[in-house]
Amino acid sequence: MPKLYGVNASPFVRKVRVALAEKGIAYEHDPVMPFNVSAEFKKLSPLGKVPAFTDGDRTLSDSSVIIAYLEKTQPKPPLYPEDPYEYARALWFEEYGDSALAQVIGGKFFFKKIVGPMFMNQPCNQAELDQSYAEEIPPLFDYLESQLASSEAIAGTRFSIGDIGICTHFVNWKHAGYEVDAKRWPKLAKYVQHTLSRPSFKALYDEEKALFGG
Repeated sequence: MPKLYGVNASPFVRKVRVALAEKGIAYEHDPVMPFNVSAEFKKLSPLGKVPAFTDGDRTLSDSSVIIAYLEKTQPKPPLYPEDPYEYARALWFEEYGDSALAQVIGGKFFFKKIVGPMFMNQPCNQAELDQSYAEEIPPLFDYLESQLASSEAIAGTRFSIGDIGICTHFVNWKHAGYEVDAKRWPKLAKYVQHTLSRPSFKALYDEEKALFGG
C-alpha cells in the first residue's frame, strides 16, 4: 500500500491527501514532523521536507511531484485540465499557492498564530500580523479575485490541481482564525467556501481542527 509521510496541517501534505482522496486511493499515513528529521527520512526526502511518498520500492518527495505521479498511475478522475492553456494555468496557480500564499499565510499567519505558540513557546505578536494583513494580504487576494470567473474552478471548468494548490493554504488561514472578507473579495470568499466544502477538504479540515482544540 502507498505510504505518505508528513504531519497534518502542512499545506503540502494536505495537497497530496486531497489528491489521494479525490482519486479514491487507499494509503498509510506517517505524520512525520519536518524538524530534525532522521537520516532514514532523508533517504526518502533528500531536502528533509514533507511530504515524502512511497509506492512499493518507489520513493518520491515534493507535493507537486507526488500528485503528478498519482495522475499518471491513476488518471481518473483527472486533476489536470485537458486544454493546454488551462493545464498551464492550473500549474501556475499551484505554484502561486506553493510560493506566494505559502510564504505569507503559512510562514507568517499560521506559524505565528499556531505553530510558534503551540509548539515552540513563542508568543504571537498580533500587531505584527495586523500590519502583514494590511500590507501583504491585499495584493495576494486581489490577484486571485481578478482571476476567478466562477466558484467552481480557478482554471478550466472543473476541480483541478490549481484549486488544490490554492485552497490548501486557505485551510491554514482558517486554522489561524481568519476568513476571506466577502465584502472586499466576494468571488474569492465564495470560491474558497465552495472548494473547502468538498469532502476531500472538509474531512481533513475537521481532523486538523480537532488537533488544535477546535
